[in-house]
Amino acid sequence: MFIYSQFLEGKPTLNKLLSYSCSLIFLGSSLSIAEEVTLSEVVVTATRSARTVDDSMASVTVITRKDIENSQALNISDILRNVPGIDITNSGGFGKTSSIFMRGTNTNHVLVLVNGIKIGSATIGSVDFERLPISQIERIEVVRGPRSSLYGSEAIGGVIQIFTRKSSKNHIEATVGIGKHNTKQVTAGISSANKTSWFNLYADKFKTDGFNACKGSETAGCFTIEPDDDGYDSMAFSTNMGYRLGDKGSIELHGLQSKGHTEYDTSFINEADLKHQVFGVKTDYAVNNNWLINLNVGQSIDKYDEATTSFFHTTRTSSSLQTNFFIANHILSLGYDFQKDKVDSNVNYVTDSLDNQGLFFEYQGQFGKTQFIAGLRQDDNEQFDQHTTGNIGLGYALSQQTRLLLSYGTAFKAPSFNELYFPNFGNATLVPEESNSIEVSLAGTQSYYRWSLDLYHTKIDKLIATNFEPETGNYYADNINQAKITGIDGSVNWKKNNWDFNTKLSWVKPEDATTGNILPRRAEKSISISIAEKLGTIRSEINFLAQSSRYDDVNNTTRLGGYGIFNITSTNQINKNLSLRLRVENIFDKQYETSYLYNSFGRFWFLSLHYQN
Repeated sequence: MFIYSQFLEGKPTLNKLLSYSCSLIFLGSSLSIAEEVTLSEVVVTATRSARTVDDSMASVTVITRKDIENSQALNISDILRNVPGIDITNSGGFGKTSSIFMRGTNTNHVLVLVNGIKIGSATIGSVDFERLPISQIERIEVVRGPRSSLYGSEAIGGVIQIFTRKSSKNHIEATVGIGKHNTKQVTAGISSANKTSWFNLYADKFKTDGFNACKGSETAGCFTIEPDDDGYDSMAFSTNMGYRLGDKGSIELHGLQSKGHTEYDTSFINEADLKHQVFGVKTDYAVNNNWLINLNVGQSIDKYDEATTSFFHTTRTSSSLQTNFFIANHILSLGYDFQKDKVDSNVNYVTDSLDNQGLFFEYQGQFGKTQFIAGLRQDDNEQFDQHTTGNIGLGYALSQQTRLLLSYGTAFKAPSFNELYFPNFGNATLVPEESNSIEVSLAGTQSYYRWSLDLYHTKIDKLIATNFEPETGNYYADNINQAKITGIDGSVNWKKNNWDFNTKLSWVKPEDATTGNILPRRAEKSISISIAEKLGTIRSEINFLAQSSRYDDVNNTTRLGGYGIFNITSTNQINKNLSLRLRVENIFDKQYETSYLYNSFGRFWFLSLHYQN
């Protein structure tokens, strides 16, 4: 507890950062998800090609299906908040808006993919993670740092790629659960596979009465006083099917749909219908041993309907063609991306569709102990014309167990439809937000533990913010802000016999470059410690999560206090097919806020019975 109190209360200096990092390494390990990957763990998001975690030359966290089940998380936010470099705020419980800040950047500076298809609302320019059911997820790859040179707009803070359920064996599974606030969940899934094909179908029904989302104020927060429970219910389906083309490749079809209804507190409408849908087809074809071609085509639909008064529907259609050449220890990737966003709304947007084309290449090479990576991309957008981004990285193996990485990258975020065209607010003269980042990383792997330490600095120019025109009395979007962000992430995972010890630590200084104020809703310091033991048929885990204070406004006048909470999970494997699971969150019922005047979960429990053959 001494390290925790010093971490939350002490003023950060470089010496203290190094001290905290050393303490982190000696403590033991990040949530059992965060760095529990081996040298053979393969990721595709960091380089758009299949590489091991170490060879990807990026700060990567892999979350597997086993990690998700061990955490017993009921939504994506529950499991992402223990990933290094990620901070999450929530506005009142299940189904309410959650914002994800990666390495201190804005929530719309995180690119989100589902099976390679870019998702999100084209009107607000970000992704509502609450609409993505975690029961439908097989794997999550989190890449920290700029990736616009591969993916184009939005990847300033990093990339989160979600892969839906896909099993390579025949099995059936089902879960029923109940919890506090009359929370109920039923899930079911079936998978069939052989040497040449596979088929997966999963469903999820979730419902909760919730709790009062907003404390109530007529001058701040939700600007109303409604002391009622704000519920949420959803129904989700996903499918994944495919056929193997011998030893040449495969073709795969995938789809995910989630429909929900949420209640919240505002001075106007207080409920909405939500729908998220993404589907696509992708194929891999090996022309020969040195030449691989990938094609990915899909569509993402995001719908938000406020009762009968207003609606915002966006459709994002995308396609990607990529070719990879493999020559000894060298990989050359060339690709073309196309994206078209379309808006349908009761609001009259002057322009309701935009398209973007991108060309990119990336080279990866290894020369003895040295690795090298370089990439370049040019996007041609219908609104702001051309934009070029790039990245370069150099890695060196200090030993068989330890590696050093230096990297530099540029990135950008294109303005959203609301920022460009929303009546009496949009500004069609906006240009993309731009960033440049530098990072130094050190990572090591031993027989039963691995650790990483990342130091980074990011500068963002032309940030879009609200400006005021005195002559007309109108507020409008404008490129008026700059930000500078310095931070350090660290994690250690220790696993031996029946024990797991995990720790993650993050410190970030996200500043407005003009005023020196801290950017709103970001905690500067956070730490997570997890301890798990498997004893016979029972696996138990305790997790401690602590975050320092944050400000809710750009002027740093509204301060939200720091907090620390304990969560526990337990799984009893009754027999080969049946298990009983219990999750208790915030066991000491700590009251805290991550958004001003919005309630967070107090003590919450959920009990479930899971069957799988």
